[in-house]
Amino acid sequence: MRNEIKKKNLITGGAGFIGSHLTKDLLNKGEEVICLDNFFTGTKKNLEEIKNHKNFVLIRHDVNEPIELEIDKIWHLACPASPIHYQKDPIKTSKTIFLGTYNMLNLAKKVGAKFLLASTSEVYGEPEEHPQAESYKGAVNPIGIRSCYEEGKRIAETLCADFQRMHDVDIRIIRIFNTYGPNMRPDDGRVISNFIIQALRNEKITIYGDGYQTRSFCYVDDLIEGMINLMDSDYQNPINIGSPEEFSIKKLAFLIKDLINPSLKFDYRKLPIDDPKRRNPSIKLAKEFLDWEPKIKLKDGLIKTINWFKKNL
Repeated sequence: MRNEIKKKNLITGGAGFIGSHLTKDLLNKGEEVICLDNFFTGTKKNLEEIKNHKNFVLIRHDVNEPIELEIDKIWHLACPASPIHYQKDPIKTSKTIFLGTYNMLNLAKKVGAKFLLASTSEVYGEPEEHPQAESYKGAVNPIGIRSCYEEGKRIAETLCADFQRMHDVDIRIIRIFNTYGPNMRPDDGRVISNFIIQALRNEKITIYGDGYQTRSFCYVDDLIEGMINLMDSDYQNPINIGSPEEFSIKKLAFLIKDLINPSLKFDYRKLPIDDPKRRNPSIKLAKEFLDWEPKIKLKDGLIKTINWFKKNL
């Protein structure tokens, strides 16, 4: 009977971009998945192909409310993750991150489940250290327009650490850097989806600032592999998962433009407040403890993502 329980995974935000990929991967491995989602940013369309899978259950539920389930692993992803969505109602975002994490940690404590928190590179804020190692404490504006998410995820990490110290909850904390791939929302507001949608619609590509700010871009399949490696490991400190290759926004724009329509022009606009100038992970710990590094090159991942958007726009 215990073997059956061990196969049960709870994924909060399982109908979202990353959650839907994780759901399908775990089902392909023969595990059972319960997906919780309130469909604020997730969509049933992401789960269409597996909705009738014998090992899959979808429950409409808001993580702000407690729930009782018998599960072995909790993958806590529920939270709007792009600025356009988490800034739509910043108070709700802060509440969801804190209360949702608190409720899921209490569930993990009650049933003895492993718990993985999907944290973010945003905990580093506007970094003064480059690349960002997990030991870097960050430079976050606690009253800025991004702080509902940045500080929210920082307190979520605090909750995890305190539940581990006080209640011996078996935690994992993954700091996710920019991720892209199929199942991104067209209105996501993140740079890769924005550029692809504008290019496919033959619109000018919007670049905020001078375009020389940098990011690293990790294809979603690589991220999922890193998440699973972390959950299956004994590593309990925060760990970065992302691509160590740093690209300027302008270079990304040229790459997407050349893949879709080389004749497109750029539309330069003012850089948003508190938008970080550089963001790039050190993945030394991921290589050492998880035997992980990304395999899919940016151009190859972009081609896959562009083809998906062409079919699904």
